[in-house]
Amino acid sequence: MKLKVAAALLAIIVFSSFSLSKHFYDSGDIPPLNKGIIQYVNDNLRKKVARGECWDLAAEPLNQLGATWDKMYGFGRVVDIQKDCIYPGDIIQFEGVVVKTVSGNKTITSIMEHHTAIIYEVKDKEQFVLAHQNTSDFGKKVGLSDFNLKDVIKGTFTIYQPIKAKE
Repeated sequence: MKLKVAAALLAIIVFSSFSLSKHFYDSGDIPPLNKGIIQYVNDNLRKKVARGECWDLAAEPLNQLGATWDKMYGFGRVVDIQKDCIYPGDIIQFEGVVVKTVSGNKTITSIMEHHTAIIYEVKDKEQFVLAHQNTSDFGKKVGLSDFNLKDVIKGTFTIYQPIKAKE
């Protein structure tokens, strides 16, 4: 009986590790285009990019790095968050999103009616650090903030992985 329980626990651990591995990666696994986007963010932290609009922070490195995108809000390949790995350098587009964050006795509600951000760091499959500008926290300059998908109470978001045209 103990052997069956141990085998079942091992199966759960292996399955859990396999499931999580789709969202976690060795830093060498980050696509080169994504690495370029993160480098662009690092070079521009606390600075205003272009006009300071949120969209500019995604558009500028995509254009400089020769990415293929629709020049609107289709920033690359749509990522299926249930199946695909999410990488630093992926771009997230928010539409009508309301976020409610509870910390101790404090509740903060944020609204992202139409907002673009770069996923700067992936903490786990639902927690990221976002790089963005044109926010109440950073104004028109690039800043970093924590973001948890579980805190979204309304609206939609799409995550895009940047792609490069085949040469």
